[in-house]
Amino acid sequence: MRIGPAQGATLRLRSMTTSDNSAVREVIHTVMPEFGAVGPGFALSDPEVDAMAEAYAGPGHAYVVIEDARGNIVGGGGFAPLEGGPSDVAELRKMYLYASVRGQGLGRRLLQHLIEGARKAGFRHLYLETMGNMTSAQALYERFGFRRLDGPWGQTGHGGCDVHYAKDLAPSSINSTP
Repeated sequence: MRIGPAQGATLRLRSMTTSDNSAVREVIHTVMPEFGAVGPGFALSDPEVDAMAEAYAGPGHAYVVIEDARGNIVGGGGFAPLEGGPSDVAELRKMYLYASVRGQGLGRRLLQHLIEGARKAGFRHLYLETMGNMTSAQALYERFGFRRLDGPWGQTGHGGCDVHYAKDLAPSSINSTP
């Protein structure tokens, strides 16, 4: 069920727990089809979608949810070491928000939190994959200093993603200019 925040409700970021698994799964299963991201080659097919809290419990992993004042999960995002990539590269993963809460600065707030978390976890670079039709997301990444790449890094299995970005996580490059 899609639930947006009540007018004036406070939204907060917090670490995901196992009790959030079904709500996060619902966010992912609602948002990805909005952009045509269904079938093999997209994150929707990843086995971790059914148990996100467990998948992001290891060292160098984090998943953060956005919760409204009623305790409903309205979005989230995480990072983890890049599969098949150098050990100093994290991948920004599964950052999605319900349509009802987009445009309120939550993506900016969540992305800033994840960039800082990846840096504190010791990563030197943050990589991400997206789709050409996710133009608002691309604009956000570019405002935060992500640079577009010529092709994918690592072995994520997300061949459906046709746009790739990376960001240097040196302390001087952390701040955005939105």
